[in-house]
Amino acid sequence: MTHSAALGEEHEIELPGGRIRYRETGEGPPVVFVHGLLVNGNLWRGVVPAIAAAGYRCITPDWPFGAHTVPVPEADLSPPGAADLIAAFLQRLDLTDVTLVANDTGGAITQVLLARNPARIARVVLASVDCYDRFPPPPFNGLAVLARVPGVVRAATELLRIRALQPLPIAFGWVAKRPVPPEVADGYLAPSRDSATIRRDLRRFLVSARKRHTLAAARSFPRLTLPVLVVWAREEKLFPVALAERLVAELPNATLRLVDDSYTFIPEDQPDLLSALILEFTREHAAP
Repeated sequence: MTHSAALGEEHEIELPGGRIRYRETGEGPPVVFVHGLLVNGNLWRGVVPAIAAAGYRCITPDWPFGAHTVPVPEADLSPPGAADLIAAFLQRLDLTDVTLVANDTGGAITQVLLARNPARIARVVLASVDCYDRFPPPPFNGLAVLARVPGVVRAATELLRIRALQPLPIAFGWVAKRPVPPEVADGYLAPSRDSATIRRDLRRFLVSARKRHTLAAARSFPRLTLPVLVVWAREEKLFPVALAERLVAELPNATLRLVDDSYTFIPEDQPDLLSALILEFTREHAAP
């Protein structure tokens, strides 16, 4: 399986540092999705149909976080560089009044983006995301160190070929409450397993992922007046609910909704509920 047809037609766009592949469906105000590490736009396959049917233009890029299929060897994949890549994407498509929906590592990059260049963004959904000193969270915080060792990224991606290992905490076990369908997991893991250039992109992202970036972004929170919906899995394994409560306390216009029966990958575990929460939020904070 590649990407679900529900995500729409495939496109590519040239940005500073390389090309980004994305899928688009629906018409209306734009909703742009930001996935996390070692997944791609297919993460949102259960969310996009309801959002598009409700009258929104849904855009789901494959960001270069290790499960992308178009290498970006010239791109800056540090957290600020990745944030600037998202900003360039929004500018290149001339998107305004954007709802940005982020999960997991994508939420950390979104926070950096909000601190650097929030101009085109009207509202944000942060669904169980890295933040503050949890970027990356345990047990993934050792990856940045290990990624510096030659051959480690390739060895790790080869190990994840073994389906019996995929439910372990260091794979999908602590991010998805229910098993990720095998064909979907293959779509997430195959690019880094099969391509040396994708592994180099992944390694460059991993070695620069540091909590100093999310801590610095958090210092801008008091200045961010745009509406933010914080959606958090009550049973979170990686990000305690106290982090969500802190986000809502420090972001001036934020609200918190807790989700049951889910881990970090709310788009995988509870796509219908997440879709409903996004629609409720966008309607409440629609442009006048």
